[in-house]
Amino acid sequence: MAKGIQAYPIEELKISLNDFTKIAERIRHTDVYDVFDLADRLDHLTVSETILHPGKSTKGHSHDNQEEVYFFLEGTGGMELDDRGFYVKEGDLVLIPAGVFHRVHNTMNEGDLKVRCIFEKYGEREQEAKRTGRKSK
Repeated sequence: MAKGIQAYPIEELKISLNDFTKIAERIRHTDVYDVFDLADRLDHLTVSETILHPGKSTKGHSHDNQEEVYFFLEGTGGMELDDRGFYVKEGDLVLIPAGVFHRVHNTMNEGDLKVRCIFEKYGEREQEAKRTGRKSK
């Protein structure tokens, strides 16, 4: 349920990009990547950071009813959107439409590729459709 602005201390709303992994919860830790998440800060959006280790790739996935935004914070690599591949680097922003397969590759021999992701919390549209009787898009 949505909270009024007074329910949030300013420190929970304004976060330094450099401090993200210090305050976010690490939700995955593997030899391929680490994922940090601020899932509990907002009701409808998730803000996460994936740190993809050198020479590694994500498995890739798609979401039928969900868009995502990827901000590349550090490093260089490659990305796939369906059957199209392209180069990504620090400072790039990639918009991922709903239903599009996406995968990230760290092509560096040394150094992590850091990606900030913003997306609707899983199941939000389906839950809204159930509440309102409307079909999810």
